[in-house]
Amino acid sequence: MFQEETIQYNNGYEQVVYMTQEDEWDRDLLLDPAWEKQQRKTFTAWCNSHLRKAGTQIENIEEDFRNGLKLMLLLEVISGERLPKPDRGKMRFHKIANVNKALEYITSKGVKLVSIGAEEIVDGNLKMTLGMIWTIILRFAIQDISVEETSAKEGLLLWCQRKTAPYRNVNVQNFHCSWKDGLALCALIHRHRPDLIDYAKLNKDDPLGNLNLALEVAEKHLDIPKMLDAEDIVNSPKPDERAMMTYVSCFYHAFAGAEQAETAANRICKVLGVNQENEKLMEEYERLASELLEWINRTTPWLENKAPEKTMMAMRRKLEDFRDYRRMHKPPKVQEKCQLEINFNTLQTKLRISNRPAYMPSEGKMVSDITTSWKGLEQAEKGYEEWLLTEIRRLERLDHLAEKFRQKSATHETWSEGKDLLLLQRDYETASLTQVRALLRRHEAFESDLAAHQDRVEQIAAIAQELNELDYHDSATINERCQKICDQWDQLGTLTQKRREALERTEKLLETIDQLFLEYAKRSAPFNNWLDGAIEDLQDMFMVHSIDEIQSLMSAHDQFKATLPEADGERQAILGIYAEVQKIAQSYGISVNLTNPYSDITPADIGVKWDKVKKSVPQRDGSLQEEVNRQHANERMRRQFAAQANVIGPWIQSKMEEIARSSVDLGGTLEDQMSHMKQYESVIINYKSNIDKLEGDHQLIQESLIFDNKHTNFTMEHIRVGWEVVLTTIARTINEVETQILTRDAKGISQQQLNEFRSSFTHFDRKKKGGMETDDFRACLISMGYDLGEAEFARIMCLVDPNGKGLVTFQAFVDFMTRETAETDTAEQVVASFKILAADKPFILLEELRRELPPEQAEYCIMRMPPYNGPDGPPGALDYSAFSSALYGESDL
Repeated sequence: MFQEETIQYNNGYEQVVYMTQEDEWDRDLLLDPAWEKQQRKTFTAWCNSHLRKAGTQIENIEEDFRNGLKLMLLLEVISGERLPKPDRGKMRFHKIANVNKALEYITSKGVKLVSIGAEEIVDGNLKMTLGMIWTIILRFAIQDISVEETSAKEGLLLWCQRKTAPYRNVNVQNFHCSWKDGLALCALIHRHRPDLIDYAKLNKDDPLGNLNLALEVAEKHLDIPKMLDAEDIVNSPKPDERAMMTYVSCFYHAFAGAEQAETAANRICKVLGVNQENEKLMEEYERLASELLEWINRTTPWLENKAPEKTMMAMRRKLEDFRDYRRMHKPPKVQEKCQLEINFNTLQTKLRISNRPAYMPSEGKMVSDITTSWKGLEQAEKGYEEWLLTEIRRLERLDHLAEKFRQKSATHETWSEGKDLLLLQRDYETASLTQVRALLRRHEAFESDLAAHQDRVEQIAAIAQELNELDYHDSATINERCQKICDQWDQLGTLTQKRREALERTEKLLETIDQLFLEYAKRSAPFNNWLDGAIEDLQDMFMVHSIDEIQSLMSAHDQFKATLPEADGERQAILGIYAEVQKIAQSYGISVNLTNPYSDITPADIGVKWDKVKKSVPQRDGSLQEEVNRQHANERMRRQFAAQANVIGPWIQSKMEEIARSSVDLGGTLEDQMSHMKQYESVIINYKSNIDKLEGDHQLIQESLIFDNKHTNFTMEHIRVGWEVVLTTIARTINEVETQILTRDAKGISQQQLNEFRSSFTHFDRKKKGGMETDDFRACLISMGYDLGEAEFARIMCLVDPNGKGLVTFQAFVDFMTRETAETDTAEQVVASFKILAADKPFILLEELRRELPPEQAEYCIMRMPPYNGPDGPPGALDYSAFSSALYGESDL
């Protein structure tokens, strides 16, 4: 138990109150005999360790200080100051005067003495004499001990605990029982001078041997006199605390020089460690930036290559390659880009916190350069996707047109085959009048047929022209075939005209004509052409993209089916004409081999084609119904995609707004803000499954070649871009809070100060741009009490806005507000640390660096430290001043 004693001193800043034991000396109490013996021996040895410097000593502590002369001499030796001249008389009042001079000097050093008077010292009062010596020891040997913001007794105890912590069987908790086995003293010696004691051979069960070893080694090698008896310590239930503190303080002062060198080495290691870590971060940034830029530069030309393919299969392969790029190759690069920006901001923050120059990446590897290249990549990606879809539509259209061209051409070529030979016949020259008239009527029927085929020829030419305009890959074959059809058509026209002229010249000679055959020919020819057209239409391919379009085709098909009864009536009428011809021929004995001179169309031909039409109608019904089902399925996919997109799109927008509000309105500690942001990030990441599901639906839509969706304004590209933006925004917000935590911890900013900075920043960020404009920043400084002239404000703007963007970020604002009070290492502090290691020399040697620093830091310094060029430097001397300045960017090595 301890209580506050009124022995205290004032060092000019604060009063220090010493803590003493409850049972320590008091005017009305007697000292414990064992403690009295220990204090007498320890204090006598301590006084003699100083008095011998003046060539004297004491034998009996209560007798030799009675005249005050050696007491004044002791104070002069330990303080290094001159006391008033002592009285040389031997009378009692002379002795009292000398003792009072000593006590007055002690009082002048801020020590308040209570119950200690000169008369009691002169009278040889042992208890008062020991109390006075203890007060002197406290003031001049223990007071100045300081370890990690603790001083005096607490500082000495903490020092002992730190030094002996690694040693087994040592647990220093006080200055009495913790030292009885002698291991603590041996551990102190071994920690600083391992060559003097083999600690591994010590035995906890031999306290007397341990104590004697420590006392003898300290006296012989450390110049610390024997102030204690090992037997007294071992045999005492509780050794005297004052005696032990006095003796242990001698070890502290003996090893103070080593402590100073260790502190200097630790400071240098810390500085060099920070520098090495920053260099590793710079190298890592350069590597990641080079890899990302190389990938962008390799990918962008691929996306810009828009060489068209000739077939749909080749274009589908390109589309699949593009989808693989979107799903597998790009997402990791998005993460790398985001991580690269975070690493760059973290590195700059660490450099700023450690008072190092800002990091400038290699040319072309700035974050802005990467952002520019990334924008170019995304523009190329967008253009490539649009080109792919356009090309697929074009090739699909081309394939459809080419197939339609081939069908119409085949139908026309089948019809026109041999027509030129028929037109070149001169059969009318040997024919009868009836035969000529028949030939003329037949020719008129041919002209009707020819006119009916005019539309088909024009359609063939129009399709060929469209194929040429759409750059069809086999346009040469198409053009050749089209040209052949057109030339043949022109020839047919010319031949038809010539034959008509010849028949009309012969018509006057012919008077008979079989009206029935003529009527049959006239009615059968257009009906046959109608049949051909119906078959062609029923077998025609169709391509639709919506339900409305397929409904339109079905409506047209229904209208066609509605005309079938009327067509069937016409068919029966035509067959009736032919039957009438047969009847007349039979009635008038005409040859059974009689053929229609006006037409080659037989009832059998009409019957075959009619059967083909009837068979094609249900097939057409089935094809149209299948297309209806497919369009309904496409519509369901559109609605399913739209239902998800209309939820995900607003969700992303709302999260962006929430993050934006949170980055401005966050309250509580930075750790709370970080936790809040991490929760946001977790919610966003957990939402990724919805994006992936939407990606799957989008892929099904693209595979089904669905190009529009009227049920939503959100495309997959919008969702992707929004998702990437929200991921990047939350990552940057978290990085900003992490940066604020680093700044707070490194510069000692309290949470309240950060909240005040945030409140001021938010208030003056009037346009909510995430930064204050120049006028707003000036108003903020004025509101905080700054008296700003133009020159001073210009200087401050150079600090907070070195790039001249006219915008002061929150981080720059915090750096400025904490710049003056920041506790960071400086070049001067590093120089001072090196000076300690170099024993006050202006240079340092290789062996000194290797002895005082760890191997890695020592070699780091040796490789970068320039030679010392001063006149007194030996060979191999290094200039630590220039090296320290270069670390902080103040000069170039």
